[in-house]
Amino acid sequence: MLSNRRRFLAQLSSVAATNAIMADERPSVLNPRATDGDERHEPKWDDVFSVTVANRDADLNGSSERVLQAAVDLVAARGGGIVRLLPGKWVLRAAVILRSGVRLAGSGADTLITRGPSETIAVSADSDWYDQEITLAKRGSLRPGDGIALMAKDPATGRQTVIKRTVVARSGTRFKLNDGLRENLWLTSSPTCSTLFPLLTAEYAQDVVIENLTLDGNRSNTENFNGNYGGCIFLQDCNRFTMRKVEARNYNGDGVSFQICHDVVVEDCWSHGNADLGVHPGSGSQRPLIVRNRLEENNLGLFWCWGVKYGLAEDNRMLNNRSYGVSIGHNDTDNVMRNNFVSGSGRVGILFRDDSRGQDFWANRNLVEKNTIVNSGGDDGVAIDVQGHTRDVQLIGNVIREDRGAAQRIGIRLGKDSHRITMTDNQVAGLQNEIVDLRTDSAVRSE
Repeated sequence: MLSNRRRFLAQLSSVAATNAIMADERPSVLNPRATDGDERHEPKWDDVFSVTVANRDADLNGSSERVLQAAVDLVAARGGGIVRLLPGKWVLRAAVILRSGVRLAGSGADTLITRGPSETIAVSADSDWYDQEITLAKRGSLRPGDGIALMAKDPATGRQTVIKRTVVARSGTRFKLNDGLRENLWLTSSPTCSTLFPLLTAEYAQDVVIENLTLDGNRSNTENFNGNYGGCIFLQDCNRFTMRKVEARNYNGDGVSFQICHDVVVEDCWSHGNADLGVHPGSGSQRPLIVRNRLEENNLGLFWCWGVKYGLAEDNRMLNNRSYGVSIGHNDTDNVMRNNFVSGSGRVGILFRDDSRGQDFWANRNLVEKNTIVNSGGDDGVAIDVQGHTRDVQLIGNVIREDRGAAQRIGIRLGKDSHRITMTDNQVAGLQNEIVDLRTDSAVRSE
């Protein structure tokens, strides 16, 4: 009986292995047809439905978010296609919400999407989580159609609440919202209403392209908006988005941020002058592709958030970011950073964060290969800093250089709890120490 059971299990294993091989060797789709429900393979059509948008003399004309939203919704309602933004300027009072299957194509630097100054007003009456209205201390400049962010902080726990909504109606200082609060907004948490929003945003959308346009967040006239909720571009729970040749600048927050979004491509973009992060692959995002971008003069260039896996950052230029060129940490595993140029970082060129709140939350199994890292931090700056219990990281063929004098600067620093860090063919010049290994309290001085 036991022998027969073993043979049966062996047969099952063999069948499973055979099926796996067959699944991996399915024939390639060489001549796709439009098939109902098949979202993976689509023919490349010579012509698709499109709508032109401009300030005048186009299919749809205007200079606010309303005309942009109308164009996006029209194309989406037709099953997808292209919104062609001609040269012009659009000043937003609310985010433009992107829809599945829409390509938003601008005319380069001549297509400018921006916003006016922000305003913050105190909430003056309690609202419960099921309410769909708020009362403010004054009307301010708010009007129906405006995008807002309601923010509060629990005085006991410090927990912050952020609720993004759109104003749809008003009577005096009472404002109806497009959706219920779904959070208590009580005066004990000192709630406020701010006219803050992403410029372009999407939730639960897929197969979208944003290309060849300029986004300006009017940073000097707006308050900061956390990159988990906003940015020049902000995506939540989306799939297969491509951002190409987009300039994202001057946002009081992030340039590009996407949270729990998979197979996102950011290529040939320029994210600069933003208060926080240049590109922010956010929590849980799988397989991001970040290539040939310029991430300049942000607080931080490329920020791998929590649980970002199987991503590639290659051929990017990260220049003069005020804190870090690259930061990677909490459960960000199995990523590759290759052939990037990281220069003038205010503190550290590439930081492996010490995210010590869990049993194994470090940035393990990442490859850092053939990057050039120049002039990192102040007199005690570090080019590559591997902190915490980070393990199984490969640092291969990187060039680390300091042009300002050795001072107390360090090429590679390995934290005392890091382990299985592979270092091969790295070149370090101009720093006091090539390697500081806190695991063994040793240092290799640079020649």
